[in-house]
Order: sequence, then C-alpha cells, then structure tokens
Amino acid sequence: MAYYHSHYGVTRKKKKSYVKYIVWLFVVIAIIATIGGYFLYQIIYKPNVWTPDGKKVSIYISTGSDFDDVKKVLFEKGLIVHRNNFIWWADKKNYPNLIKPGHYIIEDNMNNDDLIKLLRSGNQVPVNVIFNNVRDIYQLAGKVSKQIEADSVALVDEFNDPVSLSSMGLTNNTISTIFIPDTYEFYWNTSAKGFVARMHEEYLSFWNSTRTNKATNMGMTIPEIITLASIVEKETNKVDEKPLLAGVYINRLEKGWRLQADPTLIYALNDYSIKRVLNEHMDLDSPYNTYKYGGLPPGPICIPSISSIDAVLNYKNDGYLYFCAKDDLSGYHVFAKTNAQHNRNARKYQSALNKLRIYK
Repeated sequence: MAYYHSHYGVTRKKKKSYVKYIVWLFVVIAIIATIGGYFLYQIIYKPNVWTPDGKKVSIYISTGSDFDDVKKVLFEKGLIVHRNNFIWWADKKNYPNLIKPGHYIIEDNMNNDDLIKLLRSGNQVPVNVIFNNVRDIYQLAGKVSKQIEADSVALVDEFNDPVSLSSMGLTNNTISTIFIPDTYEFYWNTSAKGFVARMHEEYLSFWNSTRTNKATNMGMTIPEIITLASIVEKETNKVDEKPLLAGVYINRLEKGWRLQADPTLIYALNDYSIKRVLNEHMDLDSPYNTYKYGGLPPGPICIPSISSIDAVLNYKNDGYLYFCAKDDLSGYHVFAKTNAQHNRNARKYQSALNKLRIYK
C-alpha cells in the first residue's frame, strides 16, 4: 500500500513537471513568434524608402531588365535604406521573375511591400512627350529619344521603314507630315514602332472633317498643306501674321508664279546660318529651290506648328503678292501688291542689315 502511494506521488510530480514544460514551451514559442513577427513586420511594413527632401523620384526600368538591373537603379539613387531586407522580400514575392519595364514614381517612406507591389504591377506613370521647333525627322528622333525608351537610331529606322511608310501612304519626303507638334502622353517604354503608330493615330484625329474639307476646297492635299505650312513656319514666328503670309503664297501658286521662298533654298543648301539669301545661292539645282522650280517643294522643310497649319487652311487673301521683313527688325513683315512697292520695302530692309553689317 505504501508502494502504491509512493508511485502515485511520483506520477503526479511527473505530470506537473510535464505541464510546466509544455507551458514554458508555449511561452518560448510565443516569445519567438512575437519577436519573429516583429522583425518580419519591420522587414515588410516598416518604411524602407528614402528620397531626397522627401520628394517623389522617377525611376526607369528598361525593357529586358533583370533584378540586378532594378537593384542597380534603386541603389545608385540611394532610395533603399535596408537593401538586404528589400532583396529578401522581393525574392519571397517572386519579383525577380515578374519584372515589368516602365517609368515608376517612388515616394518617400514607402515600405518594401508597397514598393514591390508597385514594381510588380507594371502600373507605370505616363510621361509627357513634347516636341516643337523641329527641323526634320532626325532632329525629331533626337528630341523624342530623350523622352521615351526608344533610341534615336531605332526611331530614324522606323521613320524610313518602307513597309511602315507604305502602310500609311507616305514617302521619305512626306513622313514628317504625320508629326503634329504638341504634348502627348506616352508610356516611357514605348518602342519606335509604337511611337510612329501613335503619331499616325494623332495625325488622323487632327485631320478631322473640318480641316480636310478646307484642304479639299483649296484644291490641295494634306501633304501639300503641311508643306506650305512648313514654309510659313520658317518665314515668321508671329502667329498673327501667318494667315496673311500664307495668303501671299496661295496667290502666287494660283497665278503660276514661283514661290521664291528663302527658307526652301536655305533647306536645300542645308546651311541654317544664312541670314541673307544671295543671287549666288539661287543657282542651286534642287527641287527645294523655289527660285528655280515652280510649285511646292517635294515635302515639308520642317515640322510645322499647328498655328502654321491652321494659318494655311484659314489663309487671308488681301491681294498681296510680295512681302519683306520690316526694316525695324521686329520680326514682322510688310506686304505689297506691286513689285515696285516691294522693291522699296526690300531696299529699306537691306539697308537695315547693312547698318548691322549682316552681309550673308
């Protein structure tokens, strides 16, 4: 009987010890879980992005980038506070296999989870592509390539691609007609082909029924309107006199006169330093020499602004056949209906240039 009580007491002690062990085990696990959870929370949700002065920062992830490329972009800008934490969570979220190119806006105090969600989503912010005062497709390619991912070489190749030109009913001389200077929203990782396709869509939208009907009533094609607008563009930067200047050229065309437009000759000479067109320049044999050949040149001599295009479509006809820069060098022109009157105006302007010793 004593043995039984002794054995029972030992068993009770063992049970109490076991219970204490289990309790302590749960306590330890809870502590570890709490600590682990805390550190996990710190890694995932604690702010881990720093931007200079707390301002938003743009980053650009190129097409074909891998995770190393993304890290380089983020780390070189000093945006990530704890890099290993970012790398660890990115790996857990499988981001290295889900990289999407584009332009992203990074905000100060973002946590790793929000940053990786953003980059994984591909929810990039569009960029504004702006171009104006563009001489030709090569200059255009240079300007646009600074604003989207496609480089200037790829853009020029696309501008000159025979298949692309044919699909749009254009030639090497008229490709520039589809580019209407303005501000456009693009995704940064737009390709050269994508850029041209979008510009063609904008061109078709710009040439609505109102504008196309005006061109038809003038007996001119859209490329012809844009070609004339390009001459107007280079003749003046004064928007208020563009319709009157366009009217002079329309009158000359209707009379079968040569346009005798200095900008077309300067374009043919490819010398934009010329301030005065001289007789020696006029001997150049080029279809863009409107002193030598009648009608419009083969294509635009620049990419004209909307104001110049609309000035041609809404030209003002006051019967003028001549114009000359004003001798006050204001950038405006004085108009004439007779050659005698024009010559007087021209002598005044030439005299003003001579006083400034501008001889070429």
